[in-house]
Amino acid sequence: MKKILICGATGFIGKNITIALAKNKNYEVHAVRFKRPAYKLSSNVKWHKADLRNPLLVDKLMKGMDIVIQAAATTSGSKDIVSKPYIHVTDNAVINSYMFRSAYNNNIKHFIFPSCTVMYPSSKNATKEKDFTGKIIDKYKGAGETKVYLEKIAKFYSMLSDTKFTIIRHSNIYGPHDKYDLDKSHVFGATITKVLTAKDTLEVWGNGKEIRDFLYADDLVDFIKAAIRKQKKQYEIYNCGSGEPVSVKILCENIIKISKKNIKIKFNKAKPSIPFNLYLNCSKAKKDLGWEAKTNLNEGISKTISWWKNNIKK
Repeated sequence: MKKILICGATGFIGKNITIALAKNKNYEVHAVRFKRPAYKLSSNVKWHKADLRNPLLVDKLMKGMDIVIQAAATTSGSKDIVSKPYIHVTDNAVINSYMFRSAYNNNIKHFIFPSCTVMYPSSKNATKEKDFTGKIIDKYKGAGETKVYLEKIAKFYSMLSDTKFTIIRHSNIYGPHDKYDLDKSHVFGATITKVLTAKDTLEVWGNGKEIRDFLYADDLVDFIKAAIRKQKKQYEIYNCGSGEPVSVKILCENIIKISKKNIKIKFNKAKPSIPFNLYLNCSKAKKDLGWEAKTNLNEGISKTISWWKNNIKK
């Protein structure tokens, strides 16, 4: 039985990973939380409370583990990225630096690190891993430069040790357990809440022309399962997205249609938005791991609306 440590197990991505891997009887799952309470799962899940900014606690958690999935992070939505860009920098750099070092000290076999795509340039063409130019737009600079630093530190430790590293440059993840409050949610979660609580008008920040790539949470979990089984090289960076370009306007229209709400869209250009276009080419993941996204956007919207109504409904 392999021991898997999942950090950030009460967060959006971490919770989806934990729930899925807890069903595998070949894994002994160790779930890490900080401020949020634990939740009940199968008997093979053991909970740990820890502040990952403390290197002694990090080393204690890592000891004896086979696989580490590092989903703990300080995250927020576009509002905070614009108004308080520093919040994504310090804690995330500190936490992951300690964790990579501890993975080396404790001979972890496989370390999986969900990175992001904010380091990529804006483009209306499908972006490959090699398309990173080193130039990051100002509004993403803090988060992007931090992620690039951490990816390089992970590669450094992969050269020093036998630990295998998987870097996941994932697109906009959505689905169950996401943030749905308007101050902290990303565009998908915020739009779901706005549509389902609107009476006659949906206010959209910006002009709605920006292109995004949306990936349902179950598909990200499937990617992680594939990486655990099939990654061969010591260090790999993979794009992980739907590979489909979707404008914010189209996203809003589809959510309205599937929700069967009779509302109109009003674009508010005075509100914070990030004029940035990105969708991913995931051919490397398909070639190496046999992975590709299975959930189309409308199916994902339908599932998310159903979950929202059962868990968030206001």
